[in-house]
Amino acid sequence: MRNPDVRPYVFVRPENRIDKPGELHPTLDWFPHEVLYKNPLQMDEVTFADRILTLEAKAFGPSGMAMPRWVFYDCAIVPGFVAGFAHRTSTLPKALKSVLAVEDTDEWTPLSLFIIIPTMSKKGEWVAHNLCSVNSLLDKQDQFYGIGYLSKAFGLWYANVKTCCGMTQWGSPAVRLHAHYGDFEVLTSYTPVHSYSRTLTYRVNIDTSCWGTFFTKNLKEGFGDTHSPAGFMVDPKSEQSLIEFQRRLERGEGPYYIDGNETIQKGLKDALNVYTSRTEEPKK
Repeated sequence: MRNPDVRPYVFVRPENRIDKPGELHPTLDWFPHEVLYKNPLQMDEVTFADRILTLEAKAFGPSGMAMPRWVFYDCAIVPGFVAGFAHRTSTLPKALKSVLAVEDTDEWTPLSLFIIIPTMSKKGEWVAHNLCSVNSLLDKQDQFYGIGYLSKAFGLWYANVKTCCGMTQWGSPAVRLHAHYGDFEVLTSYTPVHSYSRTLTYRVNIDTSCWGTFFTKNLKEGFGDTHSPAGFMVDPKSEQSLIEFQRRLERGEGPYYIDGNETIQKGLKDALNVYTSRTEEPKK
């Protein structure tokens, strides 16, 4: 994202701004441009919020998971913030203007959104609530390379996040993305309390040293040195497999991990090996 007409943005109320963005990850130099701050408590910024919600609705509406406006405010804006990238509207590609139906009076148009919310966890966890970009709406030749991954990376970097939890659905391309920010621990493999039971809940201890492998497709080194096969696999196509994995977790087994490298090497619906950590004490 070296284009001067593309800037990282943070849609955040003043009380939630991070004092020293990026301090926890000082070696990462991916975000050279000045951050564009937008205050959601100001009425004049409602158009920017409208653009974020339009993008989110277009991305998630077809799957029935579009976010209600009140949820956006109550559950995202007030406790957390939205991060992503925005494009100067005056130089916005025609294909994108058509897809998003933007107004020329808008100075900036959001290209992506990543909602992240702090939790009460003693581990200092943040929750990755939502992530999407314009790429899902554009033809391949018009897409912004890697903007989804970079949007989440920017939010994690900006907020000095050490540990991130999140939710995604088995068989979704998002599994590959989320498994490349650090070791990918599975907290639930089958989640009937969610609208989609085949949702997995994950936790990642952020490791910026491995982020580049998502783009180079090089294998993350050292996973085999720190993890061992658990002796079973999880099959995204099989509800029974997901439930059996969930029962193991509920019995206190694990912690269990998925290898991010394997999510790239295999198909989205292929069975994945499950691993345990060689360096972490087993759960009792």
